[in-house]
Amino acid sequence: MHPRDGAQVTHEMEERMNQRSKPALLLIGAVLIGCTPAGSDTSRDTAIVSAGDVAASAKGAALKEGMRKLWSDHVVWTRQYIVAAVANDPSAKTAAERLLKNQEDIGNAIAPYYGSEAGTKLTALLKDHITIAVDLVAAAKAGDKTKVGEADKRWHDNATEIATFLSGANPNWSRDALVTMLNEHLSLTTQEATARIEKRWADDAKLFDQIFEQALHMADALTDGIIKQFPSKV
Repeated sequence: MHPRDGAQVTHEMEERMNQRSKPALLLIGAVLIGCTPAGSDTSRDTAIVSAGDVAASAKGAALKEGMRKLWSDHVVWTRQYIVAAVANDPSAKTAAERLLKNQEDIGNAIAPYYGSEAGTKLTALLKDHITIAVDLVAAAKAGDKTKVGEADKRWHDNATEIATFLSGANPNWSRDALVTMLNEHLSLTTQEATARIEKRWADDAKLFDQIFEQALHMADALTDGIIKQFPSKV
C-alpha cells in the first residue's frame, strides 16, 4: 500500500473514533457544568453536588472526626488513670491532669455553637464526672463499699445533670437517650476498674473494647444533633 493511502486510512479511523466519543464527552461536560444535553434521560439519575454541599459535607466530617477524637481521648486517659492508680504508679496524677484537660477540650468544642458560657458549664460538669470517678476508683481499690456506693450515686446524679443540660441546649438530643448512654458509660467504666483491681485481665481488655466503641457512639450522637440543629454552620 502506498504510504499516502496508509495515512488516509489512519486519518479516517481517528475521525470515526472522535465521532463515537463525542456524545460521551458532551455528556461528561454537561454533568460537570450542572446540566445534561437536550433530550437526554440521564438528567433524572445524575446527582449534581454543589460547592456548598461539598463544603457542608467536609465541615460535618471534620466535626465528626473531632468529636470522636475528644471522646476517644476521654476513655483512653480514663483507662490510663485507672491502670496507674490501681498499680500505685505515680503517673496517675499526670493522667488525671490530662483527663481534666480533655473535659476543657470537649467544652470548647461546643462553644462555637452554644456560646462560651455553655462550653464552660459543660466543662464544669464533665470535670465533676472525672473527680467523682477518681473517688470511686480509690474507694473500690480500698474495698470500701459504703464510699463506693456514695460515689456511684453522685456519679449517676452528675450524668443526669449533663444529660439535662445538653438536652436543654439541643432538642435533637433526647434527655432519656443521653441518660441511657451516659449511664452505660459509667457502668462499663466501673466494670473496667473492678476487673483491673481483681486482676481479671481478659475481662479488663474486653471491657475497654466495649467502652471505646460506646464512646464513639456517644460522639456520633452529639455530632448528629449539632448538624441537625445548625445545618448552616456544618
